[in-house]
Amino acid sequence: MTVSLYTASVPVFQQMLGSLADVLAKAKAHADEKKIEPAALLQTRLYPDMFPLTRQVQIACDFARGVSARLAGVDVPKNEDNEASFDDLQALIERTRSFVASLAPEQFEGGETREIVTRPGTPKEKRFTGSAYLLTYGLPQFFFHVTTSYALLRHNGVDIGKRDYMGLK
Repeated sequence: MTVSLYTASVPVFQQMLGSLADVLAKAKAHADEKKIEPAALLQTRLYPDMFPLTRQVQIACDFARGVSARLAGVDVPKNEDNEASFDDLQALIERTRSFVASLAPEQFEGGETREIVTRPGTPKEKRFTGSAYLLTYGLPQFFFHVTTSYALLRHNGVDIGKRDYMGLK
């Protein structure tokens, strides 16, 4: 059985972005209920040198858009990364999900061998085939930032669990 790049990416991004939206909604409700300033959660981090929650969500969305676009052979949509509230992050996730949903399976055909270049012209430039890009770079990066977002909220007392992370209702 062969699994297409589309099948291995778009539904995965959609599921996990949906779960990310749900855990952020629970975080907002938690902040309201406990009378916690939203910024306390949005700027939370486990250690001073790591990105805060807001940036983790932005990067997860960046990877969902970027990986999907590159594999489909279309331009990567830009984002200003100026989200500052739970509502802003929800809007970002919705824009990301809409973009990913707009891509058709046919656009991914031949993407397995398409050359993907990240950070071109810099010392960090890397070259991948489409398959390697998705499986060894794009998905691991995406899951890292979704998982970190979940862990930051869980660590701060938001009542979420594995079913929430997985997007299972």
